[in-house]
Amino acid sequence: METRELRYFVAVAEELHFGRAAQRLGIAQPPLSRAIRQLERRLGAALLERTSRTVTLTDAGSVLLREGRAALDAVEAAERRARRAALAATGHAGVVLAAKAGASSELLAKLLDAYAAEPDAVTVDVLLCGIGEQERLLRDGRADVALLHRPFDTTAGFDTEELRTDGQVAILPAGHPLTGRTHVQMAEVTALPGLPMPRWPGLDGTYPDGPGPQVREHAQLLQLIALGRACAILPDSCRAQLGGDLAAVPVLDAPTVTTVIAWPPHSRSRAVAGLVQTATRL
Repeated sequence: METRELRYFVAVAEELHFGRAAQRLGIAQPPLSRAIRQLERRLGAALLERTSRTVTLTDAGSVLLREGRAALDAVEAAERRARRAALAATGHAGVVLAAKAGASSELLAKLLDAYAAEPDAVTVDVLLCGIGEQERLLRDGRADVALLHRPFDTTAGFDTEELRTDGQVAILPAGHPLTGRTHVQMAEVTALPGLPMPRWPGLDGTYPDGPGPQVREHAQLLQLIALGRACAILPDSCRAQLGGDLAAVPVLDAPTVTTVIAWPPHSRSRAVAGLVQTATRL
């Protein structure tokens, strides 16, 4: 298959409408229809069920949509990395570091300061992103290196170095009865009346069902907790961000969170290697 054919098919499969897909691709509808039919003949399988009113995916079409998206993402990542490698060869490329906004803030600041002091340091562009996004940025080539947090982020397919391990704490409004305790259990926190746990969006952008507020970033979450609308269990390192209207109580049975620095295993960037070495020294 050609990447052009995959792009055509993915557009139709996502829009489920040939007219809208053609408009999205900037081509006429007849050549788009011919390209999809040719692709189906080549595969020997129907990818779409067409009626006069609807277009739906067959089982084979669903598989190709999933695999086609991954293939196109890989092509785009290869293009980005090739361009960055070309820039690096001329000495004009920096390093793009992805990190979750509000997480490991103290560690990130120390890392950037320590690396900037190195004699061969290059510019580090920091991408602060939402929950789970830094892994995707690293996989698709928009970032060269990332700070990930196990067990929440997947590090499969990356080279990694562990930087620190934190216990977790319950973040509660200041003055809540539990803030007078030296520690709590997870079951006590998750069952607090009137203080539901937040709901974070999944990788598809949708929220799970539940009573808790929908949140996208840590500043929003901390304000909701201060207002008495939610509680949360977060890594102990978040204490540095808490104001006087919030309190943290250790959660004894919460899993530990390990912060790692991750990069693609095929990276040959000296700048990435230097940044990783600085991080491990810290």
